[in-house]
Parts: sequence; structure tokens; C-alpha cells
Amino acid sequence: MTGPFEVVWELEAVTRPDRSAVAERVATGSAVTRRFLVPDNPTARAAVSSLAVAREVQRAGGDPTVCLNARDRNLLGLRRDLLTAAWHDVDEFLFVYGDEPEVGDRASGLAVRSMVAECRDVLPDARVAVTARLGRLPLWKQDADRLFVQVAWSSEDLLRWRDSIDFDRDVLPAVLVVPSAAMARRLSARLPQLAVPDELVAAVGVDPRAGVDWACRLVAELRASGAFAGVHLIAGVRGPEVADRLTAMGIGSDPTTAHPATQPRPHLVPVPDPAA
Repeated sequence: MTGPFEVVWELEAVTRPDRSAVAERVATGSAVTRRFLVPDNPTARAAVSSLAVAREVQRAGGDPTVCLNARDRNLLGLRRDLLTAAWHDVDEFLFVYGDEPEVGDRASGLAVRSMVAECRDVLPDARVAVTARLGRLPLWKQDADRLFVQVAWSSEDLLRWRDSIDFDRDVLPAVLVVPSAAMARRLSARLPQLAVPDELVAAVGVDPRAGVDWACRLVAELRASGAFAGVHLIAGVRGPEVADRLTAMGIGSDPTTAHPATQPRPHLVPVPDPAA
């Protein structure tokens, strides 16, 4: 891959109307990056709108990638949110299907594929990302500008998968920092495809810092491989430790070598709806 190695720092969901929490989290990640992923009701639990949080990220000096899910909106709702994003100069999106809700019903009429197509129509200059698993890449996902890859635990697995797909744009594997053995066991039980290696579970049980060590080592290996544009980092409560470690490793914000995603982009102008 060409260009600097980029870290996309995922923010924790904001579950209370507390703007200071966003500023604090952006300040932590800013040692490493200007690009922040803002989740959208993750794990099907209500949180402050990703668009509202994105505005706070901008106020704190960061560049947001806004996650929008198909579960919580119909076509009209998606168009509203795309227009609202353009109003706030948000120009990068991650479209996801969304976990099944524990309360209420899933909205109907949208899939990730149709969300991508709608965004291309409404905001043709926006940058669009979708998720990918470590398997066959559906043909329609090759229309995306970026792939956010599921959590994996070894660079070997990720490199083997990267060699198996034909995609010439940005690919960013997810790197998850495991904070505790209990969390690792819950994750493995809830999502068997993301099962945490026994070695890591045992190490974190002895020393919680082992999760930071594992994640930062994986980031370093992925950067050294040259096969990826960057990583999608899920640091959670270990954010300050991870930021310090990555900075010491030479992975940090540098405005002279910033990834193109962090450079100012022109104001997005929505395409008029001919049916209006």
C-alpha cells in the first residue's frame, strides 16, 4: 500500500448527554490520529446519535467517520441523515447492517448494499466504507472506498485473507484491545467467530496489560507488512495506555504526513432529487 499508515480510532458509545466525554476520548486518541469512528447504537443499545457525536468530534479537532446502520432507519431516514451529515461537513461513512434489537423491531427496506448506492446518489463526493469478514468478498462490496475488516488476532490470518481478495483500495483490519479475561470470555461466548485465543485470555488473566501488548504488537506487524492502509483500533478503556504505547512506537499524528482522509475536503453538496 502507498501512503502513511492510518489509525482509525473507534470511540466508545456515548450513552449520556455529556459532551465532555467525547472531548476527553478524542483528546486521548489524538496522540495517534485525527480520524475517529463514531458507532451507531452498537450492540443494539440506544446511544447518542452518531451524527451528533460526530459534530462534537469536529469541535474537538478530529475528523469523524460516521457509522450508520440499516437496522434503525428506512430510506427516508437514511436520506435525512445523509443530508444532515453534509450540513455538518461529514464526508466519510461506514454502513453496517446492525445487530438484532433486543427491544422493538428492525426497520425494513434497507440493506448495506442499498445504503451504499443511496449515498453515491445523494453525496457522490463522500467516502464510503463497508465491513468485511475473513472470507469471500462479495462483488458489490468492491464498490466501496474502504473495507473495515472484522476483528482478527494474528497478522498471518489477515495477510492470508488479504492475498485472497481482489481489492485495490484501503483495507483496515480491526484490532481489539482485550481489557480483561472476563470480557474475553463474554466475547467468545457471544461471537464464536471472534473467539479470543486461549493464550491471550490466560495472559490477560495474569496481567491486564497483556491485552495492550498483544494489540500494539499486531498493529506493528500489520504496518510492517505494507499490505494494509491502516487499522481500525478498538481500544476501549485501555485507550490512554494504547495511545502512549503506539506513540512510543512511532505511530502518531503528524500533519506533514497525514493520510489523505485527514486533509480538509470541500463542502459536500447534496445532489438534488429530481422527483422533488
